[in-house]
Amino acid sequence: MGELFEHIERLQRAGGKAVVATLINTRGTTPRKEGAKMLVGEDGSILGSVTIGGCVDAQVIEEASDVLATMRPRLLELNLGDEEAWEIGLTCGGAIEVLVEPLALDRPEEGAARLYARLRAHAGRGGHGALVTRLDGNGAGKLLVLDDGTTEGTLGDVFLDERFTAEALEAIGRGASRTLFLESVRAFVEVLAPPALLLVVGAGHVAMPLTGLASILGYRTVVLDGRPRFATHERFPDVDELRVGIPSELVREYPLTPSAALVLVAHDYKYDLPVLRHALTTDAGYIGMLGSSRRGTTILKFLAEDGVSDAALKRVRVPIGLDLGARTAPEIALAILAEIQAVRAGTTGQPLSARRPR
Repeated sequence: MGELFEHIERLQRAGGKAVVATLINTRGTTPRKEGAKMLVGEDGSILGSVTIGGCVDAQVIEEASDVLATMRPRLLELNLGDEEAWEIGLTCGGAIEVLVEPLALDRPEEGAARLYARLRAHAGRGGHGALVTRLDGNGAGKLLVLDDGTTEGTLGDVFLDERFTAEALEAIGRGASRTLFLESVRAFVEVLAPPALLLVVGAGHVAMPLTGLASILGYRTVVLDGRPRFATHERFPDVDELRVGIPSELVREYPLTPSAALVLVAHDYKYDLPVLRHALTTDAGYIGMLGSSRRGTTILKFLAEDGVSDAALKRVRVPIGLDLGARTAPEIALAILAEIQAVRAGTTGQPLSARRPR
């Protein structure tokens, strides 16, 4: 989503127009979830995809020209044959819905462009929000709902706004976008959140490829270390924030929420123990520590002697990462990030082929 906002901002500086296409509904199993987006600029530039490319995206791009010409939103219902369905990952013929909306970037104070700007500013401060779009009017009514209870816009009726605001706040809590049908009105609730935080303690050789890979996946990356020689921007050109100081003090400045991942790669007791004591009192969704099983057992034993409960200690993943046979720093970084992704998605990390019927 951050890339989408940046692309909108670039087009806005040029004073042009753009179309935002959003996947709002699928029938069957698809590799893209509701909320997948594609941006088509007036200059012909394309960012993102509502499926995985191919015929569906091509059709959306074709429709974008008409939407730009009329500056009116359009709800596309695309019925897929078996061949088209297989192309985007559906097991058989089905249908998807894509909402194609114009953005008048030359008039940022109007319509959807204003709401996206408001949402981006809120996400930049660490907030979460949802954009509710009424579908029976082809996207004409919009309601922005922020996690602090602030709302802007309308679906056309005060009662509807109240009902969908409550549902949007629940959706923000779950972190999932979906289409709802309430009071005979159908609307798409699109949840938008700031990038997930990857907080790395230790500016060693594993941390460098780890933050680089995480940046590609859209994480906000932060590295903490007490050694100025290691924590340099030359070594970490892609990191969002680089802090030199006492990690056990600096770590308290960051919200370790369920979407956050904390990775300790310093391999230093004086870093690991105090940071873990704090992290285990938070709601951090992932806590991992680089080291052997023997070293991990020793660290956890020290924490247990300090009164940390068994349930809390089980949250620490050590040795860290999925078993990819990793040996080099980039391989270890990939294994760590793969485990973080699996934990965030609530999956086992097993091969997808293992699910295939035998």
